[in-house]
Amino acid sequence: MKGKIIKSIAGFYEVHTGEEIYRCRAKGLFRALKQKPLVGDNVEFDVTDTVSVPREGNVTRLLPRKNELVRPNVANVDQAFCLFAITRPDPNYNTLDRLLIVLGQKDLDAVICFNKADIASPEEIEELRSTYEACGCRVMFISALDEGSLPEVRKALLHKTTVLTGPSGAGKSTLINAICPGARMQTGELSRKIQRGKNTTRHVELLSSGGDTFLVDTPGFTSLYLLDIEADHLKDYYQEFVEREEGCRFKGCVHINEPDCAVKAALERGEISPIRYQNYCEIYRDLKMQKPVYKKKEK
Repeated sequence: MKGKIIKSIAGFYEVHTGEEIYRCRAKGLFRALKQKPLVGDNVEFDVTDTVSVPREGNVTRLLPRKNELVRPNVANVDQAFCLFAITRPDPNYNTLDRLLIVLGQKDLDAVICFNKADIASPEEIEELRSTYEACGCRVMFISALDEGSLPEVRKALLHKTTVLTGPSGAGKSTLINAICPGARMQTGELSRKIQRGKNTTRHVELLSSGGDTFLVDTPGFTSLYLLDIEADHLKDYYQEFVEREEGCRFKGCVHINEPDCAVKAALERGEISPIRYQNYCEIYRDLKMQKPVYKKKEK
């Protein structure tokens, strides 16, 4: 039989076939092959027990992976759904930009979703819209507590395996409970002092919202460190920069100190968000100060 691993706990794998879930172990051959089944893997398995509930089996083969993420450790992801609150807590633009760069490194499409639109001002919404609509990602505004704003979310998730990520307090668990009612995710209360959510996610799991539509919840975060990227290549992850770099006087322009820079000219004309540009400069400086990581040569 074939199925998809949706959960891994203590050496057991829950395999979803579309009709039911089997509790499986992995065959010892995977150790010899130096393979480890991951949540999200499409697998073949043999049924060993049809009496137990759930039924049991052994995973015998991992089907080819489309991709693999390390954090969270999950395979065959189609896209990322980046959920940030518009307010309470206020969004950290630098964190969002870093997240988009990480996703760009993984060649993952990103949907940016701003939650709590019901308590945000029109000015706050417009600032976010003008800042991120030019970055090449789909942008939407919702209230996870309002069913009327969720059809657009469901359409964006349909027939895909989606990593749901974002900082604590953004409303990820609330959104999952609305999209996947059977999930019964615990929602964290906001700290009154720092207005940040308590992290309630403890393991990686695919949550089904019907058919071949799955969500992967991930632990919240407050910062991201970029690795395996050189400062001079950072510009390649800013779509609004890439679209204009041919107009720069110098080839390889990094759009900071060079004269006759088309990106800085667009910034002055108001065509590029000053928030995005400021984040770019901050991240560029951080990468310049980062010590290079030297990989050992293979013998």
